[in-house]
Amino acid sequence: MIELAFSILASDFAHLADEVAAAERGGGTIVHVDVMDGHFVPNITFGPPIVKALRPVTALPLDCHLMIENPDAFIADFAEAGADMISVHQEVCRHLHRTLQLIEQHGMKPAVVLNPATPVETLVEVLPMLHHVLVMSVNPGFGGQKFLPLALDKIAHLAELREEMGLNFRIEVDGGVAHDTVAQVVQAGADMLVAGSAIFSPGKIEQNAREFLAAARAAVPTQDGRND
Repeated sequence: MIELAFSILASDFAHLADEVAAAERGGGTIVHVDVMDGHFVPNITFGPPIVKALRPVTALPLDCHLMIENPDAFIADFAEAGADMISVHQEVCRHLHRTLQLIEQHGMKPAVVLNPATPVETLVEVLPMLHHVLVMSVNPGFGGQKFLPLALDKIAHLAELREEMGLNFRIEVDGGVAHDTVAQVVQAGADMLVAGSAIFSPGKIEQNAREFLAAARAAVPTQDGRND
């Protein structure tokens, strides 16, 4: 099933609850929260207080993407705030298996993120533990960047591994996923699509979400290899 994980990084923070509700009405099923610390990435966004503020205003799962240098130190805080999924970067986790166990122990679904230059092979040993793998199709740190086509091969590789290993982890993609790139991403094997700038336009959020999902679902290959 194709899901829209709408990224609140592109929303109007002064009207966050209303904008989340509009994206949900348009078919969005996951709230994607980009957490940046100004160290691992050159920007600062928000942390557990925003997650805590969101929790009472939506029943949708909160998907927290931790672009931070020491994720282990904050996992308990995000769990207490109400996060449902935590994704950590392979590039910062010295003991990735231990970090994923910690996420699970706090009742959340674990995921790992791969930057554009990080190979899929670094995750083979932990794939059975994962709810999803997040493939970055831009270098993380800022919204509104252009999609990097090299991500398509990584998505396809993960889809092949998922089938070969008999696993059911999801494949999430984040960065430059918009109406003109979503079909390629879906055809490569992604099923959780992070979109921010493509969704959050004043007065058009619900419409944008519906059109984005329609384009994504139309690109899903059928059993005979054609698109629906």
